Amino acid sequence: MTEEQAGAVPEPAAADKSGQGVVAAFGQSLKTLRLRAKMEREELGKRLGYSASTIASFEQGRRIPPPRAIDRADEVLEAGGLLTVWKDQLEKAQYPAFFQGMAELEKQAIELLMYDTMVVNGLLQTEEYMRALLAMRRPPLDEETIEQRVTARLVRQDIFDRRPAPLLSFVMDESVLRHKYGGKGVLRGQLEHLLLIGQRRNVELQVMPTDCEDNAGVNGPFTVVTRKDGKKFLYVEAQNTSSMATDPEQTVLASARYGIIRSQALTPRESLAFIEKLLGEL
Repeated sequence: MTEEQAGAVPEPAAADKSGQGVVAAFGQSLKTLRLRAKMEREELGKRLGYSASTIASFEQGRRIPPPRAIDRADEVLEAGGLLTVWKDQLEKAQYPAFFQGMAELEKQAIELLMYDTMVVNGLLQTEEYMRALLAMRRPPLDEETIEQRVTARLVRQDIFDRRPAPLLSFVMDESVLRHKYGGKGVLRGQLEHLLLIGQRRNVELQVMPTDCEDNAGVNGPFTVVTRKDGKKFLYVEAQNTSSMATDPEQTVLASARYGIIRSQALTPRESLAFIEKLLGEL
């Protein structure tokens, strides 16, 4: 009798500590429980709202299911929590290793200050914009990885509906709003989305115009996170690497620098009007 036939399910603690190891171990658990329930992939997929091939990709560790699918699979397979226990580890595994710490901080933040110079911040991206950016990566990303990254970014955007609502401030260079990544249609949808997000009471969205003669952010993009306990973190990302500073001197100076950047940019009201103007030019 094989381990699968016996219905044995590996414990999360026994899985490889790498993200891929966690995903593979979850997939093995899912397959084991499906076989124990004497259910074909087609049937499980039908119950979860996925194709049999997608269920196969979950089981083979090529794709991470969203939290709701994990909950539903646990219920359908009568797993008694053997699948839902993986949710936190799978959520972390969705992100590139260099971003995992930041993803966890976002969940604990009461304030986020974000300055962007190349692309629209991930928390503000539409799904179409995400896919356009990920498709441009070199070397190319495989389809499973693209799906995984898209799902992860969309999950992060739950921050806008969190209660109590964190304070979110975004400043982005005008050039970010002019790049037609994915085509005019993608950019149009992205600008429309920014106008909607910018109207939220806990969101301040500002544009740094290219004709601005002073910009304290010339050293590049960065994020300052304030956690619930008041501790601040400085996050900087570039070329698939990142750094996270907690030194009070660095975080205080970064916060001060961000304040200067905000004062040099268009006001939130002016910024929304500017985005409307750009939308009318498309």
